[in-house]
Amino acid sequence: MEHDGATARPDDERPLPGEESPLDDPRVSLAAQLRAAAQKAGIGQVAPGEVPTASALLSAIGGVRGLVESIVPGLGFVVVFTITGQLLPSVLIPVGLAVLFVVARAVQRGPVAQALAGVLGIALSAGIALLSGRAEGNFVPGVVINAISLLAMVVSIAVRWPLVGIIVGLLTNEGGAWRQDRAKRRVLVLVTWLWAGLFAARLAVQLPLLLSGQITALATLKLLMGVPLYAGLLWVTWLLVRTVYRGRASGDDVVDAQGTVS
Repeated sequence: MEHDGATARPDDERPLPGEESPLDDPRVSLAAQLRAAAQKAGIGQVAPGEVPTASALLSAIGGVRGLVESIVPGLGFVVVFTITGQLLPSVLIPVGLAVLFVVARAVQRGPVAQALAGVLGIALSAGIALLSGRAEGNFVPGVVINAISLLAMVVSIAVRWPLVGIIVGLLTNEGGAWRQDRAKRRVLVLVTWLWAGLFAARLAVQLPLLLSGQITALATLKLLMGVPLYAGLLWVTWLLVRTVYRGRASGDDVVDAQGTVS
């Protein structure tokens, strides 16, 4: 049966040739696009009101393999610089290790985006160090990233949109509905402050070492304050968010798929 010249089809069919996907429509909100990206990555496939599982969080940081790929290049710098005291091998060997990780993933036909991003970051640090002729240059990008991250966390709290809350809202398909729940809002603000504290602690420890040129100590502490603290705080974040979300879900309020409290 024809309706006004259009061909009827089930809603769940793929778009006809020439039709655009909803995500290609510029009118689609940024939040919807980010949520779709999170779901595609496998870390947002949870029901509304739920929180990601521990395995999903591990996947979000690249799994065990991703952790290894994050740690080994930095460890390589510490070992080589401690033994040789030479800039060139100390910055090139980590780049080589990162490239090997990308090649290994490509050969196994695995996802290479995270490993490739690691190569670019390590190569940028190495380039700054080589151009400046000083090993301290290898750590400048990390200090800048921590400073920007700290600023982003503090500003997001100041404007009452804590960054962790935005991320959790995307992953739980809840959007900004958590802002109407005092318990959720307090926990998400608290967790955002914890992340701000992590970035502030890194700056407080690493910046003086960078300015004083204590390279071995800087490289070692950067390694220790990197993935281990990141993974630990991510776990604390998950525990706090899970507690408040489960507590609200077991109460009298019911949150529907649109995040409306009834």
